[in-house]
Amino acid sequence: MRTEFAIVSEQPLIETARPLLKWAGGKKQLLNDLLPIIPKQYNRYIEPFFGGGALFFAIQPKSSIIADSNPEIINMYRMVAANVEKVIASLMHYDNSDETFYAVRALNWMEMEPSKAAARTIFLNHTCFNGLYRVNKNGQFNVPYGKYKNPKIIDKEALYAASKLLNKATILCGDYKDILKEQAQSNDFIFLDPPYLPVSQYSDFKRYTKEQFYEEDHVELANEIDRLHELGCHVILTNSNHPLVHELYGKYGIEVLQTKRHISCNGNNRIGEDIIVNIPPAKKLNLHLVPQPQPKQVSKYPTTRYMGSKSKLIDQIWAVASQFEFNTVADLFSGSGIVGYMFKAHGKTVFSNDYMAMSATFTKAMIENNSIILPIQEALLLLEKQENTDRFVEQNFQGLYFSDEDNKLIDTLRTNIANIHEPYNRAIALSALIRACTKKRPRGIFTYIGERYDDGRKDIKLSLADHFIEAVKAINGAVFDNGKENKSRHGDAMTYKGILPDMVYIDPPYYSPYSDNEYVRRYHFVEGLARDWKGVEIQKHTLTKKFKSYPTPFSTRNGAADAFDKLFRKYSSSILIVSYSSNSLPGLDEMVSIMSKYKNYVDVVPIDYRYSFGNQGTISGKNKNRVLEYLFVGY
Repeated sequence: MRTEFAIVSEQPLIETARPLLKWAGGKKQLLNDLLPIIPKQYNRYIEPFFGGGALFFAIQPKSSIIADSNPEIINMYRMVAANVEKVIASLMHYDNSDETFYAVRALNWMEMEPSKAAARTIFLNHTCFNGLYRVNKNGQFNVPYGKYKNPKIIDKEALYAASKLLNKATILCGDYKDILKEQAQSNDFIFLDPPYLPVSQYSDFKRYTKEQFYEEDHVELANEIDRLHELGCHVILTNSNHPLVHELYGKYGIEVLQTKRHISCNGNNRIGEDIIVNIPPAKKLNLHLVPQPQPKQVSKYPTTRYMGSKSKLIDQIWAVASQFEFNTVADLFSGSGIVGYMFKAHGKTVFSNDYMAMSATFTKAMIENNSIILPIQEALLLLEKQENTDRFVEQNFQGLYFSDEDNKLIDTLRTNIANIHEPYNRAIALSALIRACTKKRPRGIFTYIGERYDDGRKDIKLSLADHFIEAVKAINGAVFDNGKENKSRHGDAMTYKGILPDMVYIDPPYYSPYSDNEYVRRYHFVEGLARDWKGVEIQKHTLTKKFKSYPTPFSTRNGAADAFDKLFRKYSSSILIVSYSSNSLPGLDEMVSIMSKYKNYVDVVPIDYRYSFGNQGTISGKNKNRVLEYLFVGY
């Protein structure tokens, strides 16, 4: 041990701070991956597992809280901040020899003057094996001498620069949970580098003296991170590539990196895998859903009696969607078409899709179509009888849904519409025929025959021809140009491979134990009109002469969960809004869990809603048609 003593009076000119300690598990080798994801703006930097502080010294925050549960390490940082010259003076007593090392190691730092205790910590760290920090059961430092030829015991420039930076920081000693509970606020940036999994003999190297950090502690840490996320903090976590880490943080997204370990003396065993979890603060949506006025154009969309139509929910859907910036939107299960039409009225580029041909016909006529209308005189000509009709409806559906005269008129319209060459005029005419049939039909569905649900409404008394002309007028009035190139597609939403939109609205068939979701069963007749019964096989043994329903993954509980997972993964870069019912499966928690695998933030907006019709009330006499409609929002 040296006997000379010198007082340092001149501070070197240096502005770049760097870590003062060698630190097993330090983050110096991860800086190239960490620095690019640090938020550009934040309130304070907080690091409660401080250790060597590589990231802190790299970014040099203006306002920070650094902490550790190891009082010896905290004493060192406090003394460098407050009395750096005394620390340097004490360091000058030490030389690099095993005699000096073991003599200093034998000292009890808690019995030393704080600045000398800080110098002892630095000296032992720079001269012990691999810069480890380990204590025995009595709390005594027990890492062996490192036998390095020329370790840098006194780095004056680093100490002065660190002192200047540490003076700006609040330096605390305590458990990370207490530090975060008492200090963390919205808009803080929090870096967490806890003892790594798996728990091993080295798990207390970094920060802890006598206590370990077990798997249950990592679960507790994950719960705290969830709290910080909701609080509005930006959190970055590092850990080992361990299955429990993926289980705890998979919903946020994990980056796996190849890294080197610096514990084993065998260099061949130093390769490992670290992970980085980047968790931006939760964006808070306005979930109180104050309805916003819709453009007048929205009210011009022809009313439908389509099961599951969201015509009564478009104000709530827009209240959520309008909180985001987006230009393009996909309505993957368009149904009645009202939601896509609403987005079109707000000036968005709309891609509309449905596996039902009748739905795709509506959206071709009124969403894709920006300017073409069907003149009424031409519509009237479509009502003129044709001698060469195939009499398909007249022969196959006699006595089921409409009178013989109406069936003949439907065949006439089918023949004349097929001869229209202009695609949008054809779509308008076919949409008008479909609408006329549903409005003429009691309850608008085709799951029964006859007129047993005739309630004397005007729509039932009005002739089919008049219904058709009124529908043409209504559809013509809904045609408008929003200045965008909108598209309508008839196809399976699961197979679409087009350009990914900014926002995706998903309103699939709901799988429920209280009712079926077979749209084809309810609308097989008008769906047949839209397809001209091409590619379908009428089940003639059935009373209603329906055709076989299209295969859909949403017809089973497990199929629906898997379909949602695939859709969320496919559109993971888009804003997601999903309509789903509270009496449907998967349930709320599972839906949130599935969406959270692909989106950083998931909010749930419940809407009290009553379905206009359905058989949800047939179970044990309970009225199940009053439910909550959930909007799951992923972003």
